[in-house]
Order: sequence, then structure tokens, then C-alpha cells
Amino acid sequence: MKRALITGITGQDGSYLAELLLSRGYEVHGIIRRVAMEVPEHRLWRIRHILDKLFLHAGSLESFASIFKVLNLVQPDECYHLAAQSYVSYSFEDEFSTINTNINGTHYVLAAIKEVCPRCRFYFAGSSEMFGNAEQTPQNERTPFFPRSSYGISKLGGFHLTRNYREAYGINAVSGILFNHESPRRGLEFVTRKVCHTAARIKLGLAKELRMGNLEARRDWGYSGDYVQAMWLMLQQDRPDDYVIATGKTYSVKDLIELAFSHLQLDWKDWVVADERLFRPSEIHDLRGDHSKASRELGWEPAMSFDQLIRTMVDEDFEKLKNAKS
Repeated sequence: MKRALITGITGQDGSYLAELLLSRGYEVHGIIRRVAMEVPEHRLWRIRHILDKLFLHAGSLESFASIFKVLNLVQPDECYHLAAQSYVSYSFEDEFSTINTNINGTHYVLAAIKEVCPRCRFYFAGSSEMFGNAEQTPQNERTPFFPRSSYGISKLGGFHLTRNYREAYGINAVSGILFNHESPRRGLEFVTRKVCHTAARIKLGLAKELRMGNLEARRDWGYSGDYVQAMWLMLQQDRPDDYVIATGKTYSVKDLIELAFSHLQLDWKDWVVADERLFRPSEIHDLRGDHSKASRELGWEPAMSFDQLIRTMVDEDFEKLKNAKS
């Protein structure tokens, strides 16, 4: 039986990945903050339905000793490093913690693997934010990086660390350069979930408006459940490499809003308020990924369409809110 360790197992991707690995017969371990054990109903809601099948370990990405201890104990065959300060807008407010947590945390995991389980295969969760305002569209594995946020910069640092450990120390380490991927498990601070959740609240009479920033920004949005399949496929390859994971299609924030509201028979123009305070200090205008390498070498393709994804998110938020209201 293969043994996997997931950092960030309580997050959106971590929960879907844990389900996938369990379905494939893995023994699945996860690193969580100690506070999560103290308030599990809040911190562990995404993995509540599989808690009895998981092995959870308290640890902190800010402590090398903590990470070293868990990796030495678990001795995983595969390690998926998903944990990060991942909310881009917050990274403008607290650049120091974003960079420290994301770069040092990745370094700690890689250094511990090198010391205690060098045969462990390592996956690093890169991000399309590393491309930023790239000169080339669509972006692929050869596109020069031009990050426009401290989050993108921190992810680029982790990407280079991962490549360095692969080339200098022979670690089977890969980076998935994932474009935006969403689901009903997305945090409310992210734009897709904010839109879907607020549209459902408006339909139920629980909210009167949706305040938004730049409606013209475009993103390549996919489904998290599809993207964790790509993570797993990367670590099944004997030759480690880096891959862009995306749908190759972009939609504007306005497209997202119109789809979510129309699914509930609402006219978005009656409810959406433009708020310049919600604009990013440095906006990225068009991120679109070219996943042809992943398609060719991994056999991976996105399965869920953008329309299906947003409707699914709206429906789930609407049902949860309706049940809580009644």
C-alpha cells in the first residue's frame, strides 16, 4: 500500500486529493495546524466525511523541526505540498507573512525529504500567478514568468526551489503550474465563491447587493476535482517534470456574475455594485493556460465545463442556505 502525505489537506484541493488517493488504495496522512484539532467543526469541514480514514499530524510550515518530525515518522512514498497563504488579495496586505510562509514552508518540506526520505516523490503546487502579466498568451511551460503580487513571487520561489532539489539532489520533484480552479469547497474570500454564494443569498432575501472590483479581468477557471487528478498523474511518471494545468479558455468576472445570477433567474445589473476599493493594486488582465504538454504526456484533460462548474457551485450554496434558513 502506497503512503501519501498532504500538506494543506483541509483545503479545497487537499480534500479532493485525499478522496482520490483513498479511492486508489493509499494510506493518506495530512499535516494540519494544532488549532484545527481544537475547532474541528470549523477547520476540518471539507474532510469531515473521511476523517475516520485519514491519519492527521499537527505541524507548522513555519517550523522546520515540526515538518522534519512528521516526514520522519510517516516516511511517505509521495508528498503533495499544497499548503500556502493562497489568497492573492491578502498577499498585498501582508507581503511578509505570505513570502515567509510560502517560500520557507516549501524549503522546509524539501529539505526534510532530502534528509529522511529521499525516495519520496514530491509535488509542489505552483500557480498561474507566477506568469502574472506575461507577454505570451496562452502561457505554457516555456513562458517567462512575470509575477505581479507577493503571492506570485512566493510561488515562483517555491517553483525554483523544487527544480533545484530535483536537479541538485536527485529528488523526484515536480511542479504543477495550476491555473484558477474552483469548487463548492472554495473559500468565501475567492471571487467565484463570493459571487455564487452572494447570488444565492440575494435570491433567498438574505442580501441586497454584491460589491465587486474589476469586472473585466479574465481568468482560466477549471474544476478542482479535475486538477487533483493531474497532481496524481505527475507523480506517477518516472521522469519528473513541470506541467501547466488549465482549461485553455478564459472568462471575465462579468461572465461569471452573469452566469451565476441568470441561473437563479436574476438580472445581475440590479444587484452588482462596482467598488474601486476592491481593485488590485496591480491587476492581471488575461491569464490563459496551454495544457497541451499535460495532455500529451499525462493523458490529462479537464472534464467539467465552466458553465457546469458555476451552476454546481450556485446550486450547492443555494441548497445549504435554504436549509439553514428553514
